[in-house]
Amino acid sequence: MDFKTVMQELEALGKERTKKIYISNGAHEPVFGVATGAMKPIAKKIKINQELAEELYATGNYDAMYFAGIIADPKAMSESDFNRWIDGAYFYMLSDYVVAVTLSESNIAQDVADKWIASRDELQMSAGWSCYCWLLGNRKDDEFSESKISDMLEMVKKTIHDSPERTKSAKHGSNFICATTRKGSRDCKRSWYS
Repeated sequence: MDFKTVMQELEALGKERTKKIYISNGAHEPVFGVATGAMKPIAKKIKINQELAEELYATGNYDAMYFAGIIADPKAMSESDFNRWIDGAYFYMLSDYVVAVTLSESNIAQDVADKWIASRDELQMSAGWSCYCWLLGNRKDDEFSESKISDMLEMVKKTIHDSPERTKSAKHGSNFICATTRKGSRDCKRSWYS
């Protein structure tokens, strides 16, 4: 399936009501209003296609950008690819649910997420924390340094109240996952809310 065909199929699946919901959450034109579940039949036909994912993401069309994350090959993406994607993410549905999730499936996830968390950019910080939320929920504990996770929890405790709203929301998600998957987490959960 080529770029033009995918764009035509996405447009045909668009619904005005869904489009209005996406726009009310921060999407802007161009957007078709395709429900994410409606994308599954197209994704099954394509499976993984990084070249097509790059073309779709570059359109700036919300639905195409979202679909790009579904068919992307995260292990084929470099740090500069992920940085280009996060730079193109103009609201949280893209940064936290497309870019962060795609990054979480790569081998460079922690390194890139750490850099984004350290940035001063709200959507990058939010994507970095969201990536950790996905990582902590889907990978084995031995893939993480206990001291690093402990330091991250301490950072959340000290900075959550002064963080931008999207970053604050992503930190809440990361800490919930962390608190439910790590040893001794009950102490962490109690302490960071105090």
